[in-house]
Amino acid sequence: MAVVSDSSVTTIENDDVAADVHRPVTAARATIVLAHGAGGNRNAVILRALADELCDRGFVVARIDLPYRRRRPKGPPSPSTSPADRDGIRAACAAFRTESDGPLFVGGHSYGGRQASMAVAEDGTGLADGLLLTSYPLHPPGKPDGLRTEHLPSIDVPTLVVHGSTDPFGTTEEMADAIALIPGPTRIVELEKVGHDLNPKKKPTATLTADAVDDFLMSAQ
Repeated sequence: MAVVSDSSVTTIENDDVAADVHRPVTAARATIVLAHGAGGNRNAVILRALADELCDRGFVVARIDLPYRRRRPKGPPSPSTSPADRDGIRAACAAFRTESDGPLFVGGHSYGGRQASMAVAEDGTGLADGLLLTSYPLHPPGKPDGLRTEHLPSIDVPTLVVHGSTDPFGTTEEMADAIALIPGPTRIVELEKVGHDLNPKKKPTATLTADAVDDFLMSAQ
């Protein structure tokens, strides 16, 4: 295992997990594992913004690289290897479960969040106590009939969705209908006039997400 520390951020690389872990200076309230979107990696702007904000509020946040990204530095994931990506999420949750005495939440941006939600649908609370999904890719752009909702009725943990009002992967109305399929508690945070990237450099994405984690995910435990 290689470990390189920089302030409150530690980089961990081993056979099972590649992550940058943000740890607060005080005792952690909870742990959050976040995976990146299809075109990115754990250094994605949205993940860094969320991790910094949530860590400032007392959360341990692990930004992870999914297995497909560890195999090759560029390019999209393959549907045939998505089960391995879910196994990577499982490995990260197991690795960081003991970082705090509080709950463990899992999720991520776009593809990473979708894979996390599928893993939770398969494993339930044995994997995580809640889901944090930013820009869930409800359907391919321009293909509203290609809904990615089959697993949603099997999710019974509190689920927080952060959604941009101009996201081509799903309208706010489509997202609301999809999230209603989840039997567990749900909440949608909509950001006006922002797309799939949620643009954390120009929008208060990190602040509004962290507010909802406090108000919804934590209170639902």
